[in-house]
Amino acid sequence: MNQNMFCYQCQETAGCSGCTKMGVCGKTPETAALQDLLVYVTKGLAAVTTRLRSEGSEVPAQINHLITQNLFTTITNVNFDSESIRARIRETLDIRNSLLPRLKDKPEHAADDRLVSVLPEAALWNGQEADFMEKAAQIGILSSENEDIRSLRELITYGLKGLAAYTSHAAVLRYDSPGIHAFLQKALAATLDDHLTADELTTLALETGKYGVDAMALLDKANTETYGNPEITSVNIGVRQNPGILISGHDLRDLEMLLEQTEGTGVDVYTHSEMLPAHYYPAFKKYPHFAGNYGNAWWQQKEEFESFHGPILMTTNCIVPPKDSYKDRLYTTGAAGYPGCAHISEDKDGWKDFSALIEQAKQCLPPAQIEQGTVTGGFAHAQVLALADKIVEAVKSGAVRKFVVMAGCDGRAKSRSYYTDFAKALPKDTIILTAGCAKYRFNKLDLGDIGGIPRVLDAGQCNDSYSLAVTALKLKEVFGLDDINDLPIVYNISWYEQKAVIVLLALLYLGVKNIHLGPTLPAFLSPNVADVLVSQFGIAGIGTVDDDMKLFFGEQD
Repeated sequence: MNQNMFCYQCQETAGCSGCTKMGVCGKTPETAALQDLLVYVTKGLAAVTTRLRSEGSEVPAQINHLITQNLFTTITNVNFDSESIRARIRETLDIRNSLLPRLKDKPEHAADDRLVSVLPEAALWNGQEADFMEKAAQIGILSSENEDIRSLRELITYGLKGLAAYTSHAAVLRYDSPGIHAFLQKALAATLDDHLTADELTTLALETGKYGVDAMALLDKANTETYGNPEITSVNIGVRQNPGILISGHDLRDLEMLLEQTEGTGVDVYTHSEMLPAHYYPAFKKYPHFAGNYGNAWWQQKEEFESFHGPILMTTNCIVPPKDSYKDRLYTTGAAGYPGCAHISEDKDGWKDFSALIEQAKQCLPPAQIEQGTVTGGFAHAQVLALADKIVEAVKSGAVRKFVVMAGCDGRAKSRSYYTDFAKALPKDTIILTAGCAKYRFNKLDLGDIGGIPRVLDAGQCNDSYSLAVTALKLKEVFGLDDINDLPIVYNISWYEQKAVIVLLALLYLGVKNIHLGPTLPAFLSPNVADVLVSQFGIAGIGTVDDDMKLFFGEQD
């Protein structure tokens, strides 16, 4: 195959098989190669830290955080800046080299035939920057020759990328778990182990799901203890007449700092895409200049960023390569990056200076209005559990027949109109549970309510998918069921990137079966691995809306 790169980690990968010339996301072959190398050297560092722990040594928190940030950097649509990725590779190699002398069984003292048992090659490679591209070509995804082993290694790695994202967000708020970091690094190192069988890797994938639940619980605790439990909130989707700053992504701490620094400046702050659920947290409601949500899902940002007129702050994914018309207004921070766009770094205490955005905003026109009205959300687990008696009564009375989990990601593919059509076609006695930007396919439809319970219950970001698991487990308890699969819940989830992978693995760990995943199944699942997921867990794709209505609800009147 004549190819410049190979990447198949997202749903939109070319031809549902893999991007080989240029990333559909806009990632260049150079950036793709450097991301592969960053993952490789991070796995090597993880092998060193895992061995240090086995020898009784502690691993500093800053190294744990470096590893999670490295993985976060390689999630789809987070970082397109090759130079920043090169810098991460260099830093990772330097830190790994500083740790190697701490090993009791030092690799330089081991016999040649014991090197593999001491440390994998990824932990010992010490190439210079001139060697980066050559090495990247040797260690890419396709370097694992066995298709099933490759599939399982990538499934685990992508799950760990999602796990790293959740852990990183919690760490920003000073919530951390050494146990999660230790597992993440052990699992990363295990993907380098050629002795592990497909069965052993399958077990590790499910264990990754277990730690996915733990990480989502940690992040939920961090967010709610810092900013309060989300409340049912109507969010304005129109605009005001002040200049504004638009913030996108997932990082609530970045939003908090931006709101603090814009207070009293005459500049309003608007959210975009996955940042919409920030409006549900009580702590942010005290800011009168927190104006509302502007626009829709991430993939529509080219048009919406242009019409916004003011600066845009990208805190995480999802960046779409910007138009020249607003590129000078696009700022990145954290793991995010794009060449030619200003990057806002943090100081040693985690504080970020957003004065450049504020000054630029003052010189810009107010945002152009593209919508008006409100959208309602805030149905995270605490709020849903407050309605538990009402919900249980509605189910017992027959007013609610089923819940339909339509969580996950949105994307550009025309086939995703399925989810809008599916939501419209749902029987009137069903309630949608959602989290993530998948909601933009139906959250502005007027689907009504059932006895005062809205038919769309939005729990928040993909980061808040934990709420859906807690809700399901609580319903299982109140209905006195032994099996979560006996609940009247249908799972019809759309996916796009690696945070969706850890959510899927978390649901599988919790025992949830018969999840429908679309609009296509992951390209990184080999036929044999897909067969295991189908046979053991009932994983399936989607069909037509009519066929799926019959599948989930039987023949309709």
